[in-house]
Amino acid sequence: MADLPPSSSDSLPPSVTRSADLDKREPAEREPTSQRAAPKPTSIWVHIALFVATVFSMFLVSFVDEDGPRKIRALHGAEFAGTLTTILLFHEFGHYFAARIHKVEASLPFFIPLPLPSISPFGTMGAVIKMRGAIPNRRALLDIGASGPLAGLCIAIPAYFWGAAHSTFVPLSSGAGMELGESIALKVLDWLAAPNMPPGMELSLSPVAFAAWAGMLVTMINLFPVTQLDGGHVAHSLLGTKHDAVAINVHRAMLVFFFLSVGGYLVRDFHAGIGFHRIGTHVQNSLFWLVWFHVLAILGTATAPENVRESLPHLMSVRVRIVGLLGLLTLVGIGADASRPPIYWVGFFAGLALFVAMDIRGGLFREHALLNHPETPAPELGIGRKIVAIVTLAWFVLLFMPAPISI
Repeated sequence: MADLPPSSSDSLPPSVTRSADLDKREPAEREPTSQRAAPKPTSIWVHIALFVATVFSMFLVSFVDEDGPRKIRALHGAEFAGTLTTILLFHEFGHYFAARIHKVEASLPFFIPLPLPSISPFGTMGAVIKMRGAIPNRRALLDIGASGPLAGLCIAIPAYFWGAAHSTFVPLSSGAGMELGESIALKVLDWLAAPNMPPGMELSLSPVAFAAWAGMLVTMINLFPVTQLDGGHVAHSLLGTKHDAVAINVHRAMLVFFFLSVGGYLVRDFHAGIGFHRIGTHVQNSLFWLVWFHVLAILGTATAPENVRESLPHLMSVRVRIVGLLGLLTLVGIGADASRPPIYWVGFFAGLALFVAMDIRGGLFREHALLNHPETPAPELGIGRKIVAIVTLAWFVLLFMPAPISI
């Protein structure tokens, strides 16, 4: 994912880059702005170390999660890590080379290892690059924003097709274990790769297919047409300031989708005579939408210009939002035990209601401007780039998974 902050430079404006002692010097003694040292770029060894750690983390998570002989587990771990690494590399270097073509300074990718299967079943939180130059116009914004997802899909789609064709058929799940979400694109690929699936069976994805599925999930998340995500850049390049209203509605829809998802599961349980006894599982399965609602709120607040934040006296701080989100996640983690009585979840939803009330008073429900994309100068897109933008956003629809992971 490309990191395109509203202030596209790593350094602060000249008026605030100097220390207090330097600012006390006489004007003649101060260094000219043009001679001040630019921020030192990150050592290439940092990028290499993070890359190696992430590849090992992905391999380790896959190796530990699987049963069977050690050699088979090692082979499958290598297949998974190699496939997902390639998808992430293509995604991030798509952004990188597009930025270079438009003479926007960009860092090499920062990979993020996370060898904690309970948080990330993939062993990573993906990768980002950091932009250090202003985006000159909407054409450059589209090229930089769209190049990553499209480049990643060029690997993820054929990898999933090959991996699905080499997957095995197993009986339909009995409801135990982890179920992967489906999308229009995945259903089409499953039909093409395994057209002769016997009745009552489903695909147990090979490591390559699972890695490609993870790559498409990451691409779907990046294509949300909100704030600083890739989809937000593409939508802004196409719609201009009209995109701000779209971003607000998409962001609110995430919270609505969380409640609809939990409610849908409960309605199904009531029809089956189960009642509220599986509400903890249903909250877990719907948590994706609640987490991303707050992650995007945090991103929008953190990247808003300082003068915008200072002009909003009732603004919920990033710290408060993070603490509140961690509190809700802790309640979900503690309540994951199926023996918890349904009354336990009254506390969770009471806390969530308080959080929503705070959001209405001083969060993004009130301060809409925090999700506004930084305005990018003309020229507007030509017909060719408009088609690219529409196709890129259409991939969000094709990759959309209502429930990415279910337990």
